[in-house]
Amino acid sequence: MAAETVPADHAKQVETWRQGRIARLKSDEGWLTVAGLFWLKEGKTAFGSAANAAVKLPAHSAPAQAGWLTRKEKTVTIEPAAGVTLTIAGKPVTAGQALKADDPGPPDVVSLGDLRFFVIERDGEIGIRLRDLRSDQRTKFAGIESFPVRPEYRVKARFVPHPPGAKASIDVPNVLGKSSEMKSPGKVVFSLGGAERSLTAVLEQPSDKRLFLIFKDQTAGKETYGAGRFVYTESLPEQGHVIVDFNKAYNPPCAFTAFATCPLPPPENRLRLRIEAGEKRVAGH
Repeated sequence: MAAETVPADHAKQVETWRQGRIARLKSDEGWLTVAGLFWLKEGKTAFGSAANAAVKLPAHSAPAQAGWLTRKEKTVTIEPAAGVTLTIAGKPVTAGQALKADDPGPPDVVSLGDLRFFVIERDGEIGIRLRDLRSDQRTKFAGIESFPVRPEYRVKARFVPHPPGAKASIDVPNVLGKSSEMKSPGKVVFSLGGAERSLTAVLEQPSDKRLFLIFKDQTAGKETYGAGRFVYTESLPEQGHVIVDFNKAYNPPCAFTAFATCPLPPPENRLRLRIEAGEKRVAGH
């Protein structure tokens, strides 16, 4: 079945995808620029490059005291320090301005020199994610080694929706030691390594046009990232089937930065076989 689904230019398609993947990682909005994550308590919090700043920013772009963030329940407002110019979408930030978070987003991104930061919400917690356009992770990034492209890892999978009346979501663990409820329309079932396998699929957003698979296989902690990898189907199910190309399996953000909040594979998505396809672990991480 797999051979019938593989286009003649499959290897070229995967290589084009890999080039795009690297370009996204290295962009100003890529995970290589993420340089901090600070969970906010209720009340007023100082941010700047001072050693005692609760939200500590790199000194190359921030003064010792750059301003204050005030959290009241899920609302965060910002106040620049005297003489400090902060901008959002090119417009100066005003004292007491509320910051839109990333959920549902898009967030208000505050700029200060080569720094960018914005509010995130995760499982009821409110934090500040920092991007540093001069981060060492970005400037010293040497690329990602991948397995050779193998057409047998591009599989046609049967989509099996959850039974009528069943819960249309699953609890997905994350690196924070918590779990998040994610919408799950069903599972994909396919043959690989001489046996039938299945992965429970989730949707990151209700409007998604493809299924998201969070999985772990027996290369994890060896050739590949220990916590698992991600892969998308090529589309939503068509006539009860989807294409899963493990040659496009990729590392989660946590493989590049300690300041991500990655989901982890649910127990049923831990495969008892080696998937020698897709990205390998990142050197130095």
